[in-house]
Amino acid sequence: MLSGEDAPGQPVESTPMAQGHSIEDYIETIYFLAFPVGEYRPQTKGAPTLAVRVADMLGVSRASAGEMLKRMEAEGLVERGEHKEAILTPQGRELAERVVRRHRIIERLLTDFMGYTPAESHVQADLLGDTFTDEMIERISERLGNPDRCPHGWPVDTTFEQAENRELAPLADLEAGARAEIVRLAEHDGELLHWYYDEGLVPGTAIEVREADPESGNVTVQIDGDERALEERAAAGLFVRAAA
Repeated sequence: MLSGEDAPGQPVESTPMAQGHSIEDYIETIYFLAFPVGEYRPQTKGAPTLAVRVADMLGVSRASAGEMLKRMEAEGLVERGEHKEAILTPQGRELAERVVRRHRIIERLLTDFMGYTPAESHVQADLLGDTFTDEMIERISERLGNPDRCPHGWPVDTTFEQAENRELAPLADLEAGARAEIVRLAEHDGELLHWYYDEGLVPGTAIEVREADPESGNVTVQIDGDERALEERAAAGLFVRAAA
């Protein structure tokens, strides 16, 4: 477990990303927030609006996120729900799923052929996303052997991903005594993603929850006979499948 300001439970504030995000960046972020098991985003105080959560995940101002959401609504990618929340339209969902699939295939290209570590691949895939056409992505996928998952465990097939969501839960939700297998790692927090790999908390790892605090989200797990303490930030970003 890292200590001090490097520990996942006591994170240094991430450096905000540049304000110049594309619609595809936003649509991908909204996609992650649209399903029961989505990207890591601990919520301990109320329920922030979608604009606030998108702004936090992309490192942009809330005003910038609000303006982009208005633009996306005007372009038919999102619509307002009963409680004024932004919901992906069929057109928006189709775009989001295409963007997500492309990102995951590019990550596999970077790790399988270009020597990037899994933790590095997420950032690089973000930078390269607009470089490849849909036809190029299909060719890359074929050359890769049509991989099932990205390096961090997220299915390339978004339909399968959404079905699998029902089988998974954040590690922070498990009770003491539960046994599980890590299936996916949260990606958008780059510092946390690197920490997972440094600590061997990777897809396929079997864990047992020794202690769990439902109020704080902190857990202590056993891995290969060793106990490790994970604070909420780390536990909330590990998506696991409980053992029978």
